[in-house]
Amino acid sequence: EVQLVESGGGLVQAGGSLRLSCAASGFTFDDYAIGWLRQAPGKEREGVSCINSSDGSTYYADSVKGRFTISSDNAKNTAYLQMDSLKPEDTAVYYCAPFYVEGSSWTPYDYWGQGTQVTVSS
Repeated sequence: EVQLVESGGGLVQAGGSLRLSCAASGFTFDDYAIGWLRQAPGKEREGVSCINSSDGSTYYADSVKGRFTISSDNAKNTAYLQMDSLKPEDTAVYYCAPFYVEGSSWTPYDYWGQGTQVTVSS
């Protein structure tokens, strides 16, 4: 059974940092890319970032490039999202999910954990 447990969210001031963690089970990062999505109040879900550990490729939404860094520890089946220079518009519930990657496309599979809330104050 696929399980995903997100943690590390919280309340920070603009310009601050957080590191999110995703503990996964039921699949391995050798077989699937792993990444993050978020949903902000009143907005549609959007992909934030993912990593394909088979070749080291990373993918980022334009809105977070240069500020967020994705990584993974395959032995622990854990993914991380280091978020720096946070902005109020980063406020959202963040979820991790396995991703299918093909060329420039990165698409999440329909598996969800409980998510972790990130709130960035002005």
